[in-house]
Amino acid sequence: MSVQQETNSGGATLGRVVLPTELGACTVRVQKGTVGRSPDSGTPDVYLHGAAGTWTTFQTLLSGVPAHDRVLIDLPGWGESTTDARLEHFSIDAMARAVTGVLLSLGYRRWNLVGHSMGGFLALHIAAAWPERTASVAAISATTFGVSEATRQPLRRLFRFPAFVGMLLVMRSMAALGPAGSALIRAIGTTPVMGPLMSPFFAEPAVISPSEVRRLGNDARPASFSAAARAASHYDFDRWRGILCPVLAIRGDNDVFTPPSDLIRLAGIVPHVQMVTIPRCGHFANIERPEQLHGLLDDLRCP
Repeated sequence: MSVQQETNSGGATLGRVVLPTELGACTVRVQKGTVGRSPDSGTPDVYLHGAAGTWTTFQTLLSGVPAHDRVLIDLPGWGESTTDARLEHFSIDAMARAVTGVLLSLGYRRWNLVGHSMGGFLALHIAAAWPERTASVAAISATTFGVSEATRQPLRRLFRFPAFVGMLLVMRSMAALGPAGSALIRAIGTTPVMGPLMSPFFAEPAVISPSEVRRLGNDARPASFSAAARAASHYDFDRWRGILCPVLAIRGDNDVFTPPSDLIRLAGIVPHVQMVTIPRCGHFANIERPEQLHGLLDDLRCP
């Protein structure tokens, strides 16, 4: 296993490695902790991005040297894990096996999961499927019940989830165009049009930097987004009753993807869940409120 060293924009030193999974090669970055790394050296924090993101979604949370390792994964089909991605085999179970296979290959036997949007959904699934290995889950604006229903019946849910339904229809249309669709979205991301298109996802869109908006546009993968939506559309949420670890469910008070009702339904299924709503925040707390989010994760983290 060949590890390359790199430094991110915040100055964090990361090791980069590519590992095989059943869904294709997966690019992983590891920020080493001060404890050192062996199967008995502690529990790493594993970051799982959303369906419109990559590992860079969490760059704002990487400041300082952590006590335990941080593992950031470009999930198969996104970021640097797009080459030969087997989207035709995409399912929640397959994605979870890819993540846990990566972690086991790196020598970890237990983990804290931090998931944003789709990554929050995936983190909850992993916690239910591998309860003995999952120490905690932080689900940041997890796209769960409402989005699953909107994926099944987009027109009937249009008025309740207009931002998601609009994004879903665009992504499906762009996916039908193949590589040209992805290129078109990236091209739009470099224009002033992208700002208004992304504004529903933020509580205060005027303060979001143009470079951040461009990055979100560049991270878009229409085919992968569509595959993730299909996989979530008929998910059996009762599986989450098997979660044993503490769960922190976070949403912004202006989140258009994760309504308050989703957190209430989650609390009715998951035994040990704490719910937090961040004020003046939309779907991307990691961009709008990173310091507050960092504090919430520090309080949850298991040693």
